[in-house]
Amino acid sequence: MKHHLIIFIKNFMKCGLIGWCMEIIFTALGSLRNRDMTLKGVTSLWMFPIYGCAAIVAPISRILKRVPIWLRGLTYMSMIFSTEYLSGKLLTKRKLCPWDYGKSRWNIDRIIRLDYAPYWFGAGLMFEKFLS
Repeated sequence: MKHHLIIFIKNFMKCGLIGWCMEIIFTALGSLRNRDMTLKGVTSLWMFPIYGCAAIVAPISRILKRVPIWLRGLTYMSMIFSTEYLSGKLLTKRKLCPWDYGKSRWNIDRIIRLDYAPYWFGAGLMFEKFLS
């Protein structure tokens, strides 16, 4: 039991750091749309535990190991959307949410963007790979 907890904590830390790096790269590349060649990427300390929650992918991937990749990706994408929505709702209630997707026509409650589905699909599979 203690061994599993230590592994989960290590995976939580790994996912938090990987998530931060992904977000910084994603936002830096997004600045290219504005022709901002400084490529400044941004994130928030709040994002570390949110990305850390991706550690749950490890035990779920063992259950889904024989499932086709497209179904695993959809599963992880759904998990990420759920985590983003729940954490966003919690942070918004406390006026701490570092993101606001209100400008996107694909937003739900300004907290998630459905057009990010392919990114979350890929991120889930990437977390699976890093955690296996």
